Amino acid sequence: MTDRPNQIHEQKATEKRVSDSAAEVRLGLFSFAHMHAASYLHFLKPMAGVTLAGIYDDNSERGRRFAIQADIPYFEKPGSLLDEGVDGVVICSENASHAPLVQQAAGRVRAILCEKPIATTAADGLAMIERCRETGTKLQIAFPMRYSPPVIELKQRIDAGLLGEIYSVKCTNHGSMPGGWFADPELSGGGAVLDHTVHVIDLLRWLWDTEVEEIYAEVGHELLHPGLGIDDVGLLSFRLANGVFGTLDTSWSRPPSYPTWGDVKLDVLGEQGLISVDAFEQNLQVSSDEAGKTSWVNWGSNGDEGLVADFVAMIREDREPFISGEDGQAALEVALAAYESARRAEPVRLPL
Repeated sequence: MTDRPNQIHEQKATEKRVSDSAAEVRLGLFSFAHMHAASYLHFLKPMAGVTLAGIYDDNSERGRRFAIQADIPYFEKPGSLLDEGVDGVVICSENASHAPLVQQAAGRVRAILCEKPIATTAADGLAMIERCRETGTKLQIAFPMRYSPPVIELKQRIDAGLLGEIYSVKCTNHGSMPGGWFADPELSGGGAVLDHTVHVIDLLRWLWDTEVEEIYAEVGHELLHPGLGIDDVGLLSFRLANGVFGTLDTSWSRPPSYPTWGDVKLDVLGEQGLISVDAFEQNLQVSSDEAGKTSWVNWGSNGDEGLVADFVAMIREDREPFISGEDGQAALEVALAAYESARRAEPVRLPL
């Protein structure tokens, strides 16, 4: 795992402040199936030195709608958008489509930003990494929580040894049930456990530059959403290779009105004390009868903004990704091991 200087992540709008003379970066957007795609578009559209060459989406109604809103071209085939000579693509398709789209784009672009999880199977993830390696294409995985200031502050304190020896970490990642293809195992590869585990596992690997060594999980199907057809809750217990023990409570337990896609929280216990982190702490709660519900108005930086700004900077600087395909693969395999542990009703050792 690579570690970018902390000051890079603390910049709220790095690419917005670059000179107009900065080298132009041409990007294509592949699919708006995933909810993060609209956020990436929001931050990329006004970014200095970035040109959005177009949108491809196999759902033409959805793709055309976003293309019209952003005033950029819509393409019916991914190859047609690649023919426009783009430097990179951002892939936000259904999870099962990550692999074929990466395979098609690799070798035709300099870099790919792929939504998490990297794939639905370990074999597909490895094939994507190998294809990008063979073609010299940089593959970055979308884990925006690495750009969260509270999380960055936690890493700085851990690296400085302020907690002394670390004993354990307690984590949560809860969100609303997203519905649609997320609840279709063929397209998603898994439910709440896959959806939310990969984010937290990536953070833990980054915080300590270590791997998950063993995991035990209990996974619940349709406990919160009868008839859903996929897992909606999970409780994971694991041991990291550095000796730290951890738990992760992951679920689609929040109501549809919940303001964010998750509630990523970490409680890190060490010999010198406890640090509690809420990755979404930077907000004001606004209650409005007119709006109909309480909402969060963000006043700090945004992880999605940091992610896409870093992706653009990676292309410009021709450097390796901060969050590599291998990082995405490692997080995926932990989630897959959790499902295997639940199936066996016993701990599972990694690597698989």
